[in-house]
Amino acid sequence: MREIDVAVIGAGPTGLFAAYYAGFRGLSTVVVDALPEPGGQVTAMYPEKLIFDVAGFPAIRGRELVANLVEQAAAFHPEYQLGTRAETITYVDGLPELTLTNGERFRCGSVLITGGMGSFTPRPLPAAADFTGSGIVFFVPRLADLAGHDVVIVGGGDSAFDWALALADIAKSVTLVHRRDKFRAHAATIDRVKTLPVRIIVNAEVSKILGGATVEAVEVTPKGGVAESIPVQTIVAALGFTADLGPIAEWGLALDKRHILVDSTMATNLQRIFAAGDIVEYPGKVRLIATGFGEAATAVNNAAVIINPDAHLFPGHSSGGTAD
Repeated sequence: MREIDVAVIGAGPTGLFAAYYAGFRGLSTVVVDALPEPGGQVTAMYPEKLIFDVAGFPAIRGRELVANLVEQAAAFHPEYQLGTRAETITYVDGLPELTLTNGERFRCGSVLITGGMGSFTPRPLPAAADFTGSGIVFFVPRLADLAGHDVVIVGGGDSAFDWALALADIAKSVTLVHRRDKFRAHAATIDRVKTLPVRIIVNAEVSKILGGATVEAVEVTPKGGVAESIPVQTIVAALGFTADLGPIAEWGLALDKRHILVDSTMATNLQRIFAAGDIVEYPGKVRLIATGFGEAATAVNNAAVIINPDAHLFPGHSSGGTAD
């Protein structure tokens, strides 16, 4: 059992900013995430995508935003527990004790849940059920890895079109296959992709994957038509994700479906447990990265006065050093 001021559960942008802000308030911090590297959904799903709604940046790639947040927090030396999940919360003498799936245990002054959409699992590509080789991915951490590849993207949502847009100038060829002729992606992105050398096949599905140790081709079958074989080295299955709260759902938190209910201080119904970011719900909630940053600061500042009753809620301005 180790003692820590703040345990941050979730290493996405909101959690990383919370780690910085807790350090700024003079609080020791551990950051927990089931993924093997920080960044949460940004790192896992769209590291190369340009993000336009972060204040002060006209545009910034997901990977760069995460790197900046990690660097910002590094000044206060947070501990990272990655590749493991928060498993249980118990209370001893009024303090939450957090146990991780790797066996680590922390007695916490406060816990801040910033788990985004919770634990997420990619929806499988049906045609891949019997294929045991490599070459099927659900997201592309490094676009350069697909340079010179023939790529088939399966899906019709934002992720599918974002990957098509990002890979059009890098891959040897890009083919997008969707089972319908209507798309769920943003209209402006669809229009941009249509101007690029991206082949779009609608009302069809990937019916078979060919190859041995790696993917060599796919068969695409249109509704009521004849299958066509397309050479491919990488298939991007952009079919979306299913999400759940995992063990957190069993902690006794007040929930609205898979979102955690919080008040204006970002406090949950459980003593000393706060939440921020996409995982929370309250009247008027808007799920943006920018919103999560403000919620993280609100949660940390309110946690600080619970951890240390002599601390001030207002932290002072960061240009003037710490307030405590």
